[in-house]
Amino acid sequence: MVFAAGLGTRLRPLTDMMPKALVRIGGKPLLAHVLEKLHDSGFGRVVVNVHHFPQQIITYLLQHPIAGMDIRISDESEQLLETGGGLRKATALFDHDSHVLIHNVDILSNVALNSFYEKALANDATLLVSQRKTNRYLLFNDEMRLVGWTNLATGEVRSPYPHLEVDACHHYAFSGIHVISPQLITMMADWPDRFGIIDFYLSICDKVNIHGHVEEHLRLMDVGKMETIADAEDFLRELSLS
Repeated sequence: MVFAAGLGTRLRPLTDMMPKALVRIGGKPLLAHVLEKLHDSGFGRVVVNVHHFPQQIITYLLQHPIAGMDIRISDESEQLLETGGGLRKATALFDHDSHVLIHNVDILSNVALNSFYEKALANDATLLVSQRKTNRYLLFNDEMRLVGWTNLATGEVRSPYPHLEVDACHHYAFSGIHVISPQLITMMADWPDRFGIIDFYLSICDKVNIHGHVEEHLRLMDVGKMETIADAEDFLRELSLS
């Protein structure tokens, strides 16, 4: 599933006229970069959720089909459901016996998605993480099992473990790429219409097997702000040469 429904407020004024998914980097929309990477990694069915300027995305996909790829739309036009609610709404469009790879539309990387997906099948959920510098970190124990989250700027800590020692945990930044099992998706049934997927993971990480995966030699870029667009052009050129 490609999360493409966001408002893209950090990319204004571009997103005053188009969805973030259609912002162009290296001559192609962000959505095209992600879909082509998924296709090249062997994924044949992809769900794309839409909310902000939804018809623009639908029209683009109709006009730019990818051979061998079944692309389905999860329409959130009436209400933006955030990452957790959006995933749950799209459930009927998935193969109910398979884990689901989730990829934010504004993430560019060199990760081998097929290899990451295969490794993730052993867990209820697997989050691609990195040592990128940020204020907000996911917290993992020595077995790389998710145990909490912290905001270094505010000191806030969220965890189902009441006596968690934050300084003893491994701190990693979330990449926006993860894999979730169908069994875990069914556990979202009683959640409200709108909720974040990280909130869901944090609420159940003491009960299920949610792991962090650190990819060796990972190169990843979040194209979420106007000032990152020029850097993203250089990033894509470097990836093509590596």
